[in-house]
Amino acid sequence: MNSRLRLIPRIALFAALIYVFSWGTSYLPNINLAFFIAFYAGVFWGILPGALVGALGMALWTLFNPFGPAYLQVMVAQVIGMALSGVVGAAFRAYNWHLLSGKTLSGYLLLAAIVCTLLFYLPVNVIDAWLYQPFWPRFIGGMLWAVISLVANMVIFSVLFRPVRLLYNKGKLN
Repeated sequence: MNSRLRLIPRIALFAALIYVFSWGTSYLPNINLAFFIAFYAGVFWGILPGALVGALGMALWTLFNPFGPAYLQVMVAQVIGMALSGVVGAAFRAYNWHLLSGKTLSGYLLLAAIVCTLLFYLPVNVIDAWLYQPFWPRFIGGMLWAVISLVANMVIFSVLFRPVRLLYNKGKLN
């Protein structure tokens, strides 16, 4: 089968994984595997699949959220922010990720987790604060909640990347 055709079901599956894991962690405030899944897609399959996984998965989650759908402006910011996690993954791919190990790999993964989290929460919190006013108290409060996600993503990226890379190298995921 053509490798480009194989990407279509992978993108759909991983977008569905973002939705399922978002649902599964919905009662854990700001802890979500979605960032890692979109990042992973970008690392292993490139910029477009990574961005599509993030965008489609987050669109599903914001539309079919158990707490109700997000407002359109917030939803657009969330979809773009999660798509950027796939783009960060593709940038990580450009740095010979397969050659990294030890502290160098850990440092890059921590940096990637920070960048993915900030690229998601900065625009989302700006739009949220702009819509619901007063701007600065709402924005600062939102960014304080984002710290939970930041710490969680740093742990998730550091812990999960190595086993996923091992599966990929064994040919189970490529």
